[in-house]
Amino acid sequence: MNKIILTSISIIFACNSIFGQTNEEKYAKDVKSLDAIINAYYDVISGSSNEPWEFERDKYIHSDNADITRLDESGKAESHTLEAEYIPVGLYPKEDFYEKELKRLVSKYGNIAQVWSAFEIRTEPNTESNIRGLNSIQLHYENGRWWIDSWTCEMESENSSVVTDFMTNE
Repeated sequence: MNKIILTSISIIFACNSIFGQTNEEKYAKDVKSLDAIINAYYDVISGSSNEPWEFERDKYIHSDNADITRLDESGKAESHTLEAEYIPVGLYPKEDFYEKELKRLVSKYGNIAQVWSAFEIRTEPNTESNIRGLNSIQLHYENGRWWIDSWTCEMESENSSVVTDFMTNE
């Protein structure tokens, strides 16, 4: 009996190492360019309630010490780590959620980049929404790939026309 169990475990590990992909193999295309990593950033958080969360992919596109900052309607900033971002997400069932990018502005100097990205939040992929925000995303290039180091988000509100201002300015 023990021999059968050990053989089964050995077969599972052998198949895993033969057929399993590393994160680097699975997500290499996501980090090769600024456009690719920003597209992956939006892909990770968007999807139907039937699709699983992509925590592994999300973690892969962010640097180990990535910071997330959100500004509330009064402009007060609250920051936390990527791992802390997963806690509330994991506590509730996934709902249909699509964050669609509206406009992107990229500044790159050497191995650092700043991406401004306006977005809207939708509950259906093809239905427009008036829930909009602006992301400020900081990245660096190292070891042949891009990393998201931090991002800051401000939602448009009665107190802030941040997306409208961004969309009308070049």
